[in-house]
Amino acid sequence: MRRADPLPDRHGHAARLPDSSDRGLTSLRLRHFEALRPVCPVCRAGAASGSLLAIAHVYREVSGHIVEGILHCANPLCQREYPVIDGIPLLIGNLRHFISENPLRVLLRRDLEPPLESLIGDCLGSGSDFDHVRQQVSAYAWEHYGDLDPARTAEDLHPGTMLGALEAGLRAVEQVPPGPILDVGCGCGRSTFDLAERTGELVLGVDLHYPMLQVATGVLQQSVARYPLRRVGLVYDQREFEVQIRGRENVDFWACDATALPFDPGTFPLAVGLNVLDSVYSPREFLSELASVLRPGGRTVLTCPYDWTAGATPVEAWLGGHSQRSPLAGSSEAVLRAMLTPGASPSGVEGLRIIAELDDLPWRVRLHDRATMNYRLHLIVAERV
Repeated sequence: MRRADPLPDRHGHAARLPDSSDRGLTSLRLRHFEALRPVCPVCRAGAASGSLLAIAHVYREVSGHIVEGILHCANPLCQREYPVIDGIPLLIGNLRHFISENPLRVLLRRDLEPPLESLIGDCLGSGSDFDHVRQQVSAYAWEHYGDLDPARTAEDLHPGTMLGALEAGLRAVEQVPPGPILDVGCGCGRSTFDLAERTGELVLGVDLHYPMLQVATGVLQQSVARYPLRRVGLVYDQREFEVQIRGRENVDFWACDATALPFDPGTFPLAVGLNVLDSVYSPREFLSELASVLRPGGRTVLTCPYDWTAGATPVEAWLGGHSQRSPLAGSSEAVLRAMLTPGASPSGVEGLRIIAELDDLPWRVRLHDRATMNYRLHLIVAERV
């Protein structure tokens, strides 16, 4: 990771030095930038490899970690800028579109007292983006950290099924290759922490859901899980409790597009994508990106419930789930197998082949006190060839 000098802001002022009041802030870890050498996603889209990103401005920094700043493309013909907000770099090719479509999610305050947040939720009402964000964060943060909540009782529904799927995938990999690990679609971050604890390697979690990344970075920097837990309708209980996870020093979280990752080819020996395949705009592009960023002989662990929705993925891009009159009868599993079998499909993905497969792994998503979604996951391990 190259750092541009000098480091004044755009008005010519020097970057503010950290003080003791900053110690609770989340921050971008320079260690990950230096090791992973992220590239401009726009430049990378137009060439085999991208131009390195450099630190252009640091506005707030704590113990060598950037809290607020701007990164830019080192290519003089590009020089695109990427913000670091709350310690999370937004390394997204179409950044303008992302921020214009998600202003609430990027700028949403997390320091309001629960009664005020409840009042705002009542005013905005059901179906608002604020309502959607709270529902999503509630469901996934509970699945990621609910097992660590001291208020949880033996009678409560047991969270953490996602970790069981991850463990099964790593067992299928057998020998985890040494080197940095990419966790795509990390959500609230528990799988990223678990990978770091299991392997001792540098692990990067990436996702486009900014509020979930904020939950993850809260655990990373403050050892605190803080999220709204939905009771019913617009009624939420604010959960906040200490979380002690080993290996946190090897973890960081970035906002990245799974179909346009900001890394040069061969950066990672292992990539994990739990329940991402049916949540991206183009599953085929996602698989191609994994093939690109994996080293030769590298492995990827993927799970999916094939819960296709046109809101996340256009029907034309679904892997199965339609055209049941075709030879594969609309089977998502069969379409994925064909795509990752050399020569089996005209829409196959070059560079990946399946080496292990499991089915019917449980995954549970809590909606509210009286509703839970139960999924059965299909898991594959693919090798970079």
